[in-house]
Amino acid sequence: MMKYLQKLGKALMLPVAALPVCGILMGIGYALAPAVMGAEGPTSGAAYTVGFLLIKAGGALIDNMAWLFAIGAAVGLSDDHDGTAGLAGLVSFLMMQQLLSPGVVGAVRTLEEGTVDYIAFSKIAGNSFIGILAAIIGAACYNKFKNTQLPDWLAFFSGKRSVAIVTAVVSIVVSVVLLFVWPIIFGALVALGNGIAKMSGIGAGIYAFLNRLLIPTGLHHALNNVFWFDTIGLGDLSHYWAGDVTGQNGVNWDLGMYMSGFFPCMMFGIAGAALAMVQTAKNKKAAIGLVVSAAICAFVCGVTEPFEFGFMFLCFPLYVVYAALYGIFTIITYYSGFRAGFCFSAGATDLIFSASLPAHAKTWMIIPLGIAAFVVFYLVFKFAIVKFDLKTPGREDEDAEAAEANITLANNDFTAIASGVLAAVGGKGNVANVDYCATRLRFEVKDSTAVNEKAVKAAGAAGVIRPSKTACQVVIGPKVQFVYDELKKML
Repeated sequence: MMKYLQKLGKALMLPVAALPVCGILMGIGYALAPAVMGAEGPTSGAAYTVGFLLIKAGGALIDNMAWLFAIGAAVGLSDDHDGTAGLAGLVSFLMMQQLLSPGVVGAVRTLEEGTVDYIAFSKIAGNSFIGILAAIIGAACYNKFKNTQLPDWLAFFSGKRSVAIVTAVVSIVVSVVLLFVWPIIFGALVALGNGIAKMSGIGAGIYAFLNRLLIPTGLHHALNNVFWFDTIGLGDLSHYWAGDVTGQNGVNWDLGMYMSGFFPCMMFGIAGAALAMVQTAKNKKAAIGLVVSAAICAFVCGVTEPFEFGFMFLCFPLYVVYAALYGIFTIITYYSGFRAGFCFSAGATDLIFSASLPAHAKTWMIIPLGIAAFVVFYLVFKFAIVKFDLKTPGREDEDAEAAEANITLANNDFTAIASGVLAAVGGKGNVANVDYCATRLRFEVKDSTAVNEKAVKAAGAAGVIRPSKTACQVVIGPKVQFVYDELKKML
Protein backbone atom coordinates (compact mmCIF):
# COMPACT_ATOMS: atom_id res chain seq x y z
CA MET A 1 0.00 0.00 0.00
CA MET A 2 2.77 2.43 0.93
CA LYS A 3 4.52 1.65 -2.33
CA TYR A 4 1.37 2.55 -4.27
CA LEU A 5 0.94 5.77 -2.29
CA GLN A 6 4.50 6.75 -3.18
CA LYS A 7 3.76 6.02 -6.84
CA LEU A 8 0.65 8.20 -6.55
CA GLY A 9 2.75 10.93 -4.93
CA LYS A 10 5.19 10.88 -7.84
CA ALA A 11 2.32 10.96 -10.32
CA LEU A 12 0.94 14.08 -8.63
CA MET A 13 4.23 15.94 -9.02
CA LEU A 14 3.44 16.98 -12.59
CA PRO A 15 0.11 18.73 -11.88
CA VAL A 16 1.36 20.06 -8.52
CA ALA A 17 4.30 21.77 -10.27
CA ALA A 18 1.83 24.06 -12.03
CA LEU A 19 0.28 25.38 -8.81
CA PRO A 20 2.89 27.54 -6.98
CA VAL A 21 3.08 30.24 -9.63
CA CYS A 22 -0.72 30.46 -9.63
CA GLY A 23 -0.80 30.88 -5.86
CA ILE A 24 1.78 33.65 -6.03
CA LEU A 25 -0.18 35.41 -8.79
CA MET A 26 -3.31 35.25 -6.65
CA GLY A 27 -1.42 36.60 -3.63
CA ILE A 28 -0.11 39.59 -5.57
CA GLY A 29 -3.52 40.14 -7.12
CA TYR A 30 -5.16 39.98 -3.69
CA ALA A 31 -2.76 42.62 -2.39
CA LEU A 32 -3.66 44.91 -5.30
CA ALA A 33 -7.41 44.22 -5.34
CA PRO A 34 -8.62 42.82 -1.99
CA ALA A 35 -12.24 43.57 -2.90
CA VAL A 36 -12.14 40.76 -5.48
CA MET A 37 -11.71 38.26 -2.63
CA GLY A 38 -14.38 39.83 -0.42
CA ALA A 39 -12.18 42.09 1.71
CA GLU A 40 -12.42 45.86 2.01
CA GLY A 41 -10.83 47.88 -0.78
CA PRO A 42 -11.40 49.91 -3.94
CA THR A 43 -13.42 48.37 -6.75
CA SER A 44 -11.98 50.37 -9.62
CA GLY A 45 -8.72 51.82 -10.89
CA ALA A 46 -5.55 50.47 -12.50
CA ALA A 47 -4.42 48.53 -9.40
CA TYR A 48 -7.82 46.89 -9.10
CA THR A 49 -7.84 45.88 -12.76
CA VAL A 50 -4.33 44.36 -12.62
CA GLY A 51 -5.13 42.60 -9.35
CA PHE A 52 -8.40 41.27 -10.73
CA LEU A 53 -6.65 39.79 -13.77
CA LEU A 54 -3.88 38.20 -11.65
CA ILE A 55 -6.42 36.64 -9.29
CA LYS A 56 -8.43 35.21 -12.17
CA ALA A 57 -5.27 33.95 -13.91
CA GLY A 58 -4.07 32.17 -10.78
CA GLY A 59 -7.53 30.89 -9.95
CA ALA A 60 -7.82 29.29 -13.38
CA LEU A 61 -5.66 26.43 -12.07
CA ILE A 62 -6.04 26.71 -8.28
CA ASP A 63 -9.83 26.56 -8.57
CA ASN A 64 -9.64 23.64 -11.01
CA MET A 65 -6.97 21.63 -9.23
CA ALA A 66 -9.14 18.51 -9.32
CA TRP A 67 -9.08 18.56 -13.14
CA LEU A 68 -5.28 18.72 -13.11
CA PHE A 69 -5.09 15.78 -10.71
CA ALA A 70 -7.60 13.69 -12.68
CA ILE A 71 -5.62 14.03 -15.91
CA GLY A 72 -2.01 14.46 -14.77
CA ALA A 73 -1.99 11.79 -12.07
CA ALA A 74 -3.76 9.30 -14.34
CA VAL A 75 -0.97 9.65 -16.91
CA GLY A 76 1.65 9.25 -14.18
CA LEU A 77 -0.03 6.12 -12.78
CA SER A 78 -0.37 4.39 -16.14
CA ASP A 79 2.17 1.71 -16.98
CA ASP A 80 3.55 3.51 -20.01
CA HIS A 81 2.49 7.12 -19.20
CA ASP A 82 0.11 7.15 -22.13
CA GLY A 83 -2.23 10.08 -22.75
CA THR A 84 -5.14 7.66 -23.07
CA ALA A 85 -5.00 7.21 -19.30
CA GLY A 86 -5.31 10.98 -18.89
CA LEU A 87 -8.45 10.93 -21.04
CA ALA A 88 -9.81 8.08 -18.91
CA GLY A 89 -9.10 10.08 -15.75
CA LEU A 90 -11.00 13.03 -17.17
CA VAL A 91 -13.93 10.78 -18.16
CA SER A 92 -14.10 9.40 -14.63
CA PHE A 93 -13.90 12.85 -13.03
CA LEU A 94 -16.63 14.37 -15.21
CA MET A 95 -18.84 11.34 -14.66
CA MET A 96 -18.56 11.36 -10.85
CA GLN A 97 -18.77 15.15 -10.57
CA GLN A 98 -22.01 15.14 -12.58
CA LEU A 99 -23.63 12.12 -10.90
CA LEU A 100 -22.83 13.41 -7.40
CA SER A 101 -23.93 17.01 -7.96
CA PRO A 102 -26.84 18.23 -5.77
CA GLY A 103 -29.12 18.57 -8.80
CA VAL A 104 -28.68 14.95 -9.88
CA VAL A 105 -28.63 13.51 -6.35
CA GLY A 106 -31.78 15.45 -5.50
CA ALA A 107 -33.57 13.74 -8.40
CA VAL A 108 -32.96 10.24 -7.02
CA ARG A 109 -33.19 10.83 -3.25
CA THR A 110 -34.48 13.46 -0.84
CA LEU A 111 -32.02 16.34 -0.62
CA GLU A 112 -33.12 19.56 1.06
CA GLU A 113 -31.06 22.71 0.60
CA GLY A 114 -29.22 23.73 3.77
CA THR A 115 -29.04 20.22 5.24
CA VAL A 116 -25.74 18.46 5.97
CA ASP A 117 -26.39 16.06 3.07
CA TYR A 118 -26.90 18.97 0.68
CA ILE A 119 -23.70 20.65 1.87
CA ALA A 120 -21.83 17.34 1.47
CA PHE A 121 -22.77 16.96 -2.20
CA SER A 122 -22.32 20.66 -2.93
CA LYS A 123 -18.62 20.17 -2.03
CA ILE A 124 -18.16 17.43 -4.66
CA ALA A 125 -17.65 19.88 -7.53
CA GLY A 126 -13.94 20.63 -7.84
CA ASN A 127 -13.08 18.31 -4.94
CA SER A 128 -9.40 17.25 -5.10
CA PHE A 129 -10.24 13.85 -3.64
CA ILE A 130 -12.66 13.16 -6.52
CA GLY A 131 -9.93 14.27 -8.94
CA ILE A 132 -7.38 11.88 -7.41
CA LEU A 133 -9.94 9.06 -7.22
CA ALA A 134 -10.75 9.64 -10.90
CA ALA A 135 -7.04 9.42 -11.75
CA ILE A 136 -6.74 6.11 -9.90
CA ILE A 137 -9.82 4.70 -11.66
CA GLY A 138 -8.71 5.96 -15.08
CA ALA A 139 -5.17 4.63 -14.74
CA ALA A 140 -6.31 1.27 -13.33
CA CYS A 141 -8.77 0.80 -16.22
CA TYR A 142 -6.10 1.78 -18.72
CA ASN A 143 -3.52 -0.64 -17.30
CA LYS A 144 -6.06 -3.45 -17.20
CA PHE A 145 -7.91 -2.99 -20.49
CA LYS A 146 -5.49 -1.24 -22.87
CA ASN A 147 -4.85 -4.52 -24.73
CA THR A 148 -8.44 -5.82 -24.69
CA GLN A 149 -9.39 -7.87 -27.75
CA LEU A 150 -13.06 -7.68 -28.76
CA PRO A 151 -15.01 -9.69 -31.40
CA ASP A 152 -14.64 -8.54 -35.00
CA TRP A 153 -17.97 -6.73 -35.03
CA LEU A 154 -16.74 -4.63 -32.06
CA ALA A 155 -13.11 -4.48 -33.16
CA PHE A 156 -13.22 -0.68 -33.48
CA PHE A 157 -13.50 -0.47 -29.69
CA SER A 158 -10.64 -2.86 -28.98
CA GLY A 159 -7.46 -1.91 -27.13
CA LYS A 160 -7.09 1.64 -25.89
CA ARG A 161 -10.46 2.69 -27.32
CA SER A 162 -12.17 0.42 -24.78
CA VAL A 163 -10.56 2.16 -21.82
CA ALA A 164 -12.85 5.20 -21.67
CA ILE A 165 -15.94 2.97 -21.97
CA VAL A 166 -14.86 0.70 -19.10
CA THR A 167 -13.82 3.74 -17.05
CA ALA A 168 -17.28 5.28 -17.45
CA VAL A 169 -18.98 2.09 -16.23
CA VAL A 170 -16.66 1.78 -13.23
CA SER A 171 -17.18 5.46 -12.39
CA ILE A 172 -20.95 4.98 -12.35
CA VAL A 173 -20.57 2.13 -9.85
CA VAL A 174 -18.21 4.19 -7.66
CA SER A 175 -20.64 7.13 -7.80
CA VAL A 176 -23.48 4.91 -6.58
CA VAL A 177 -21.34 3.82 -3.64
CA LEU A 178 -20.38 7.43 -2.84
CA LEU A 179 -24.04 8.42 -3.10
CA PHE A 180 -24.60 6.63 0.21
CA VAL A 181 -21.13 6.70 1.81
CA TRP A 182 -20.16 10.35 1.23
CA PRO A 183 -22.95 11.99 3.28
CA ILE A 184 -22.44 9.53 6.15
CA ILE A 185 -18.74 10.39 6.43
CA PHE A 186 -19.43 14.10 5.93
CA GLY A 187 -22.19 14.05 8.57
CA ALA A 188 -19.97 12.20 11.03
CA LEU A 189 -17.32 14.89 10.66
CA VAL A 190 -19.90 17.63 11.21
CA ALA A 191 -21.02 15.86 14.40
CA LEU A 192 -17.37 15.59 15.46
CA GLY A 193 -17.02 19.32 14.85
CA ASN A 194 -19.96 20.00 17.13
CA GLY A 195 -18.18 18.14 19.92
CA ILE A 196 -14.84 19.84 19.29
CA ALA A 197 -16.48 23.28 19.46
CA LYS A 198 -17.15 22.74 23.17
CA MET A 199 -13.44 22.18 24.00
CA SER A 200 -12.14 25.77 23.79
CA GLY A 201 -8.45 26.13 22.82
CA ILE A 202 -7.81 22.36 22.84
CA GLY A 203 -10.75 21.96 20.48
CA ALA A 204 -9.30 24.59 18.16
CA GLY A 205 -6.07 22.56 18.05
CA ILE A 206 -7.92 19.33 17.28
CA TYR A 207 -9.82 21.12 14.53
CA ALA A 208 -6.61 22.47 12.95
CA PHE A 209 -5.07 18.97 13.06
CA LEU A 210 -8.09 17.38 11.38
CA ASN A 211 -8.36 20.24 8.90
CA ARG A 212 -4.89 19.49 7.53
CA LEU A 213 -5.20 15.71 7.89
CA LEU A 214 -8.35 15.62 5.78
CA ILE A 215 -6.96 17.74 2.94
CA PRO A 216 -6.15 14.66 0.76
CA THR A 217 -9.80 13.51 0.94
CA GLY A 218 -11.45 16.91 0.55
CA LEU A 219 -13.49 16.17 3.70
CA HIS A 220 -11.92 19.10 5.53
CA HIS A 221 -14.81 21.09 4.04
CA ALA A 222 -17.12 19.33 6.51
CA LEU A 223 -15.23 20.79 9.48
CA ASN A 224 -14.73 24.16 7.80
CA ASN A 225 -18.50 24.51 7.48
CA VAL A 226 -18.83 23.93 11.22
CA PHE A 227 -16.17 26.35 12.38
CA TRP A 228 -15.83 29.01 9.69
CA PHE A 229 -19.43 29.39 8.56
CA ASP A 230 -22.78 29.46 10.31
CA THR A 231 -23.70 25.78 10.01
CA ILE A 232 -24.21 25.25 13.76
CA GLY A 233 -24.16 28.85 14.99
CA LEU A 234 -20.40 29.48 14.97
CA GLY A 235 -19.12 31.18 11.81
CA ASP A 236 -15.64 32.24 12.95
CA LEU A 237 -14.73 33.54 9.49
CA SER A 238 -18.03 35.16 8.56
CA HIS A 239 -18.40 36.99 11.91
CA TYR A 240 -14.76 38.13 11.88
CA TRP A 241 -15.03 39.76 8.45
CA ALA A 242 -18.44 41.21 9.31
CA GLY A 243 -16.66 43.37 11.88
CA ASP A 244 -18.11 41.62 14.94
CA VAL A 245 -16.29 41.08 18.25
CA THR A 246 -16.57 38.48 21.00
CA GLY A 247 -19.74 38.95 23.03
CA GLN A 248 -21.74 40.67 20.30
CA ASN A 249 -24.15 39.48 17.60
CA GLY A 250 -24.24 35.93 18.93
CA VAL A 251 -20.45 35.51 19.13
CA ASN A 252 -20.08 33.53 22.36
CA TRP A 253 -16.62 32.16 21.58
CA ASP A 254 -13.24 33.84 21.26
CA LEU A 255 -13.61 35.23 17.75
CA GLY A 256 -10.75 34.27 15.42
CA MET A 257 -9.66 31.25 17.47
CA TYR A 258 -10.35 28.84 14.60
CA MET A 259 -8.26 30.79 12.09
CA SER A 260 -5.38 32.41 14.02
CA GLY A 261 -3.28 29.26 14.46
CA PHE A 262 -2.96 28.75 10.72
CA PHE A 263 -0.94 31.95 10.22
CA PRO A 264 2.38 30.97 11.90
CA CYS A 265 2.20 27.51 10.30
CA MET A 266 1.43 28.60 6.75
CA MET A 267 3.61 31.70 6.69
CA PHE A 268 6.65 30.41 8.59
CA GLY A 269 6.25 26.72 9.45
CA ILE A 270 6.06 25.61 5.82
CA ALA A 271 9.20 27.67 5.08
CA GLY A 272 11.05 25.79 7.85
CA ALA A 273 9.84 22.43 6.54
CA ALA A 274 10.85 23.44 3.00
CA LEU A 275 14.36 24.32 4.19
CA ALA A 276 14.67 20.90 5.84
CA MET A 277 13.58 19.21 2.61
CA VAL A 278 16.12 21.16 0.56
CA GLN A 279 18.98 20.45 2.97
CA THR A 280 18.26 16.72 3.06
CA ALA A 281 17.55 16.34 -0.68
CA LYS A 282 19.76 14.21 -2.88
CA ASN A 283 18.72 16.28 -5.86
CA LYS A 284 18.65 19.81 -4.43
CA LYS A 285 17.65 21.43 -7.72
CA ALA A 286 14.50 19.33 -7.89
CA ALA A 287 13.65 20.10 -4.27
CA ILE A 288 14.29 23.83 -4.62
CA GLY A 289 12.20 24.00 -7.76
CA LEU A 290 9.14 22.61 -6.01
CA VAL A 291 9.20 23.34 -2.27
CA VAL A 292 10.77 26.80 -2.27
CA SER A 293 8.23 28.22 -4.70
CA ALA A 294 5.50 26.44 -2.72
CA ALA A 295 6.77 28.01 0.52
CA ILE A 296 6.70 31.48 -1.04
CA CYS A 297 3.17 30.76 -2.25
CA ALA A 298 2.09 29.75 1.28
CA PHE A 299 3.72 32.81 2.88
CA VAL A 300 2.22 35.35 0.48
CA CYS A 301 -1.35 34.11 0.25
CA GLY A 302 -1.70 30.91 2.30
CA VAL A 303 -2.12 28.53 -0.64
CA THR A 304 -0.55 25.39 0.81
CA GLU A 305 -1.67 22.67 -1.62
CA PRO A 306 1.46 22.91 -3.82
CA PHE A 307 3.55 22.10 -0.76
CA GLU A 308 1.23 19.51 0.79
CA PHE A 309 0.44 17.48 -2.32
CA GLY A 310 4.15 17.48 -3.08
CA PHE A 311 4.86 15.09 -0.20
CA MET A 312 1.64 13.84 1.43
CA PHE A 313 1.50 10.64 -0.61
CA LEU A 314 5.27 10.17 -0.86
CA CYS A 315 5.54 9.89 2.93
CA PHE A 316 2.13 10.05 4.59
CA PRO A 317 3.46 9.50 8.16
CA LEU A 318 5.36 12.79 7.84
CA TYR A 319 2.16 14.45 6.63
CA VAL A 320 0.42 13.27 9.83
CA VAL A 321 3.24 14.90 11.84
CA TYR A 322 2.79 18.04 9.74
CA ALA A 323 -0.93 18.11 10.60
CA ALA A 324 -0.14 17.53 14.28
CA LEU A 325 2.18 20.57 14.28
CA TYR A 326 -0.74 22.68 13.06
CA GLY A 327 -2.78 21.45 16.00
CA ILE A 328 -0.03 22.20 18.50
CA PHE A 329 0.61 25.71 17.19
CA THR A 330 -3.10 26.47 17.07
CA ILE A 331 -3.34 25.70 20.79
CA ILE A 332 -0.25 27.80 21.52
CA THR A 333 -1.61 30.64 19.38
CA TYR A 334 -4.95 30.52 21.19
CA TYR A 335 -3.38 30.93 24.63
CA SER A 336 -0.93 33.58 23.39
CA GLY A 337 -3.83 35.91 22.60
CA PHE A 338 -2.86 36.44 18.94
CA ARG A 339 -5.99 36.88 16.81
CA ALA A 340 -6.21 37.28 13.07
CA GLY A 341 -8.60 36.10 10.42
CA PHE A 342 -8.56 35.28 6.75
CA CYS A 343 -10.98 35.84 3.93
CA PHE A 344 -8.96 33.69 1.49
CA SER A 345 -6.28 31.85 3.50
CA ALA A 346 -3.71 32.43 6.26
CA GLY A 347 -1.00 34.25 4.32
CA ALA A 348 0.69 37.61 4.80
CA THR A 349 -1.88 39.34 2.60
CA ASP A 350 -4.82 38.34 4.79
CA LEU A 351 -2.84 39.06 7.95
CA ILE A 352 -2.38 42.66 6.85
CA PHE A 353 -6.01 43.14 5.85
CA SER A 354 -7.47 41.41 8.93
CA ALA A 355 -5.38 43.59 11.27
CA SER A 356 -7.76 46.50 10.58
CA LEU A 357 -10.84 44.62 11.80
CA PRO A 358 -12.20 44.97 15.36
CA ALA A 359 -11.56 41.34 16.41
CA HIS A 360 -7.81 41.41 15.75
CA ALA A 361 -5.50 41.20 18.76
CA LYS A 362 -1.74 41.17 19.38
CA THR A 363 -0.94 41.05 15.66
CA TRP A 364 2.71 41.67 16.53
CA MET A 365 2.80 38.17 18.07
CA ILE A 366 3.11 36.73 14.57
CA ILE A 367 6.86 37.45 14.80
CA PRO A 368 7.72 35.28 17.84
CA LEU A 369 5.10 32.69 16.88
CA GLY A 370 6.40 32.62 13.31
CA ILE A 371 10.02 32.22 14.40
CA ALA A 372 9.02 29.40 16.73
CA ALA A 373 7.01 27.69 13.96
CA PHE A 374 9.90 28.00 11.50
CA VAL A 375 12.39 26.44 13.94
CA VAL A 376 10.09 23.64 15.14
CA PHE A 377 8.90 22.65 11.65
CA TYR A 378 12.51 22.71 10.42
CA LEU A 379 13.89 20.56 13.25
CA VAL A 380 11.02 18.04 13.22
CA PHE A 381 11.10 17.62 9.44
CA LYS A 382 14.87 17.34 9.24
CA PHE A 383 15.02 14.78 12.04
CA ALA A 384 12.20 12.67 10.59
CA ILE A 385 13.53 12.78 7.02
CA VAL A 386 17.06 11.76 8.00
CA LYS A 387 16.12 9.29 10.74
CA PHE A 388 13.57 7.35 8.68
CA ASP A 389 14.96 8.06 5.18
CA LEU A 390 11.65 9.55 4.04
CA LYS A 391 11.05 10.10 0.33
CA THR A 392 10.34 13.81 0.32
CA PRO A 393 10.77 15.81 -2.93
CA GLY A 394 14.37 15.50 -4.06
CA ARG A 395 14.91 12.23 -2.17
CA GLU A 396 13.02 9.79 -4.40
CA ASP A 397 14.97 7.05 -6.11
CA GLU A 398 14.98 9.07 -9.30
CA ASP A 399 16.84 11.87 -7.54
CA ALA A 400 19.58 9.50 -6.47
CA GLU A 401 19.92 8.70 -10.17
CA ALA A 402 21.05 12.23 -10.96
CA ALA A 403 24.61 11.03 -10.44
CA GLU A 404 24.02 8.36 -13.10
CA ALA A 405 23.17 10.91 -15.79
CA ASN A 406 26.65 10.67 -17.35
CA ILE A 407 26.69 6.89 -17.67
CA THR A 408 27.35 5.72 -21.23
CA LEU A 409 26.42 2.34 -22.65
CA ALA A 410 29.01 0.07 -24.18
CA ASN A 411 27.27 0.50 -27.55
CA ASN A 412 24.05 1.82 -29.06
CA ASP A 413 22.66 -1.56 -30.05
CA PHE A 414 19.61 -1.14 -27.82
CA THR A 415 18.02 -4.36 -29.05
CA ALA A 416 21.05 -6.41 -28.03
CA ILE A 417 21.31 -4.67 -24.65
CA ALA A 418 17.60 -5.20 -23.96
CA SER A 419 17.88 -8.87 -24.93
CA GLY A 420 20.89 -9.38 -22.68
CA VAL A 421 19.28 -7.61 -19.73
CA LEU A 422 16.06 -9.61 -20.13
CA ALA A 423 18.01 -12.87 -20.07
CA ALA A 424 20.03 -11.67 -17.06
CA VAL A 425 16.94 -10.94 -14.96
CA GLY A 426 15.59 -14.45 -15.53
CA GLY A 427 13.85 -14.13 -18.87
CA LYS A 428 10.36 -13.11 -19.87
CA GLY A 429 8.74 -15.57 -17.50
CA ASN A 430 10.40 -13.98 -14.46
CA VAL A 431 9.25 -10.44 -15.23
CA ALA A 432 6.01 -9.44 -13.49
CA ASN A 433 6.24 -5.81 -14.56
CA VAL A 434 8.77 -3.34 -15.94
CA ASP A 435 8.92 0.44 -16.10
CA TYR A 436 11.68 3.02 -16.40
CA CYS A 437 12.65 6.37 -14.94
CA ALA A 438 15.49 8.82 -15.54
CA THR A 439 18.33 6.30 -15.77
CA ARG A 440 17.03 2.87 -14.71
CA LEU A 441 14.89 -0.01 -15.84
CA ARG A 442 12.61 -0.92 -12.93
CA PHE A 443 11.68 -4.59 -12.83
CA GLU A 444 9.20 -6.41 -10.60
CA VAL A 445 10.47 -10.00 -10.70
CA LYS A 446 8.88 -13.23 -9.53
CA ASP A 447 12.13 -14.84 -8.37
CA SER A 448 14.90 -12.47 -7.30
CA THR A 449 17.44 -15.29 -7.12
CA ALA A 450 17.17 -15.67 -10.90
CA VAL A 451 18.72 -12.21 -11.44
CA ASN A 452 22.37 -12.53 -12.48
CA GLU A 453 24.19 -9.27 -11.76
CA LYS A 454 27.31 -10.27 -13.70
CA ALA A 455 25.19 -11.05 -16.76
CA VAL A 456 23.45 -7.69 -16.42
CA LYS A 457 26.80 -5.88 -16.58
CA ALA A 458 27.95 -8.12 -19.41
CA ALA A 459 24.88 -7.05 -21.37
CA GLY A 460 26.11 -3.45 -21.26
CA ALA A 461 24.33 -2.06 -18.19
CA ALA A 462 26.18 -0.25 -15.39
CA GLY A 463 24.85 -2.31 -12.50
CA VAL A 464 21.92 -3.62 -10.47
CA ILE A 465 20.14 -2.17 -7.42
CA ARG A 466 17.76 -4.30 -5.32
CA PRO A 467 15.46 -2.06 -3.22
CA SER A 468 13.29 -5.02 -2.13
CA LYS A 469 12.89 -8.77 -2.53
CA THR A 470 10.79 -8.47 -5.68
CA ALA A 471 12.22 -5.25 -7.11
CA CYS A 472 15.26 -5.05 -9.34
CA GLN A 473 16.59 -1.84 -10.90
CA VAL A 474 19.04 -2.06 -13.78
CA VAL A 475 21.16 1.09 -14.22
CA ILE A 476 21.29 2.01 -17.92
CA GLY A 477 21.92 5.75 -18.01
CA PRO A 478 20.15 8.58 -19.86
CA LYS A 479 19.42 6.37 -22.91
CA VAL A 480 17.22 4.10 -20.80
CA GLN A 481 14.08 4.93 -22.79
CA PHE A 482 15.49 3.37 -25.98
CA VAL A 483 16.43 0.16 -24.17
CA TYR A 484 13.01 0.12 -22.51
CA ASP A 485 11.23 0.47 -25.87
CA GLU A 486 13.07 -2.58 -27.23
CA LEU A 487 12.47 -4.48 -24.01
CA LYS A 488 8.71 -3.85 -24.17
CA LYS A 489 8.63 -5.32 -27.67
CA MET A 490 10.27 -8.49 -26.37
CA LEU A 491 7.77 -8.75 -23.53
